[in-house]
Formats: sequence, structure tokens, C-alpha cells
Amino acid sequence: MPSIVLASGSQYRAALLSKLRLDFTVCSSDIDETALPGESAEALAGRLSLAKTQAISSIYPEHFIIGSDQVAVCKGRFLHKPGDLENAVRQLKAQSGQVVRFYTGLCVLNSASGEYLSDMDVCAVHFRSLNEQQIRRYVDLEQPFDCAGSFKAEGLGIALFTKIEGEDPNALIGLPLIKLTALLSRFGVEVI
Repeated sequence: MPSIVLASGSQYRAALLSKLRLDFTVCSSDIDETALPGESAEALAGRLSLAKTQAISSIYPEHFIIGSDQVAVCKGRFLHKPGDLENAVRQLKAQSGQVVRFYTGLCVLNSASGEYLSDMDVCAVHFRSLNEQQIRRYVDLEQPFDCAGSFKAEGLGIALFTKIEGEDPNALIGLPLIKLTALLSRFGVEVI
């Protein structure tokens, strides 16, 4: 059976994949993640998840390569990783009382055959109405500067929400494990 490679430099995705107790290697794919003109969030997430697998397929020519990418949208605007405190505060203010949709594209590529399978997870996060003091306290405590949407749902960020709608809570963190297990199974890789 070919070995598994996670095409990501994300510590969050690697931690999620390790839950499945599979042996895997991590390799960052370093692709351009810029949206194409008029590209939807769903199309972007799907395109990037495939591109990540293809970008490293020559390095890992006989492997199952997993690629995932997440695009968040609030009021029609793409949300990016904030990078610093003020951008995180600004993002969370814009999300207060709103619904943010997270599109998480997933792809598994058999680099030996070129065959790939893909799927998409959509998660809607309903934010509480938050005041600036709550937002700043949260950002100071958790410093979610490397997270799209400026929160960590696996941590204190859960207190920012009234509701999460989706099939897999892991998708919100960056890797939909339920869908991944199904895709791997279609390639003959059984988790249990």
C-alpha cells in the first residue's frame, strides 16, 4: 500500500490527521492561493485542495496525497488569516451577530495513477453579538492570528458562537475527517 502524505504545513491539519492513527508524512505544498476573478469560495477551496496534492506529486510519486483548503466567507467577503491583533479584532467585529460559512475542500490523490477523489464540507458558524471588550479579551487569550476567521473552534473560540451547522466539527479546524475516511476507503485504505 502506498504511503500517505499530508500536503500541508498546517499544524492543525497534522494534529487532526493524527487522530486517525495512520502513518503519514507532512510536506508543505507552497502554492499560490489567490482566488481567480469571480471564483466562488467553494470553487476556490476545491481547486486549491487539488492543487496542493498535485504540487508535491513529483516528490512523492507513489503515495496517497491528502490536500485540504478552507475558505471562509462573511457577508460575501472572503476572510483570511488575520496575522496580527488588530486585524483579528477587526474580523471578529465584522462577524459579530453574523453567519460565517466555511468551505473546506478535500482531495486525495493517488500519485502513482493520477487518480484523485475530492469532496467539500460546508459549515455555517453563527456568531453571538459580541462587544469590543469580549472580542479583545478573546484575542488576547487565544491569539488566533494564523486562523481564518480569527478564532480557534477547538479552544475558547467556541464561546463566540450560538450555533454551528455542519457534518463534521473537524472540518471547521481544517480537515474533514469523516469525508477523508470515506475517500481513503474508496482507495482501499481502511482506518479501522
